[in-house]
Amino acid sequence: MTQVRKFWPLLTGTYTYEKTVSTRNIGHGVIIEAPILAYLVETANGRILYDVGCDYRKLDDPEARAAHYGGFAFGPPAMPPEDRLPARLAALGLKPGDVDAVFLGHLHFDHAGGLHDFCHAELHVHERELAAAREPADAAYFADEIATPQRWRCTCCDYDLVPGVRAIETPGHTAGHMSMLIELPKGRPILLCGDAADLEENLDQEIAPGLCYHDDETEALASIRRLKALAAETGAELWPNHDMTFFRARDRFPQWME
Repeated sequence: MTQVRKFWPLLTGTYTYEKTVSTRNIGHGVIIEAPILAYLVETANGRILYDVGCDYRKLDDPEARAAHYGGFAFGPPAMPPEDRLPARLAALGLKPGDVDAVFLGHLHFDHAGGLHDFCHAELHVHERELAAAREPADAAYFADEIATPQRWRCTCCDYDLVPGVRAIETPGHTAGHMSMLIELPKGRPILLCGDAADLEENLDQEIAPGLCYHDDETEALASIRRLKALAAETGAELWPNHDMTFFRARDRFPQWME
């Protein structure tokens, strides 16, 4: 039986960029606004946070902002104070210290930057992902965000965090990308794609993300197909990670899903 009690998708900011970032070689000249999301899962065994958004301190400091985002074609993301994770948690009557485990789908800056607020928590990451981030394998990894000693729990393959919350291995966008299957106490399960699928279009048309590990879309496409097969098998709803229309249709904050 699932230990999941409540589930919230949390908007932590937005990023505006050319659509090709999300759909490989498709959407040149088309600019989209994408949500930067985290997901809070309350279980009978504690609270799990999937991803932690960007490091808002880099956005507040002009020198850090220029150093980290100055070379990005589309500049930095937007993170108004009310969207930052401490504020989102406060609206639920929680503090960062009330989160027991952080599960990182991957370690790009818009998913792992907020780790500084959760140094107390157990951090789950795929072992290949941590190795790739330390290379770094691409420019979306910020070395300072993973340099501080953390309580890393390096994993591989699929595994259960608690009954009803299962890590799903979906490499391709990055070396050790992970998705998450959540069995709600009521209704259909939710399958968080993470950046294995930014948009519904990635799933419907089986289009790889714009950035693929070693510039090879083979694993990314295999992961999209795996997610679709798992959704068909479990009856889960697939949740793309950077689709604003999809997110807005399901955003109930501060209300939860169950």
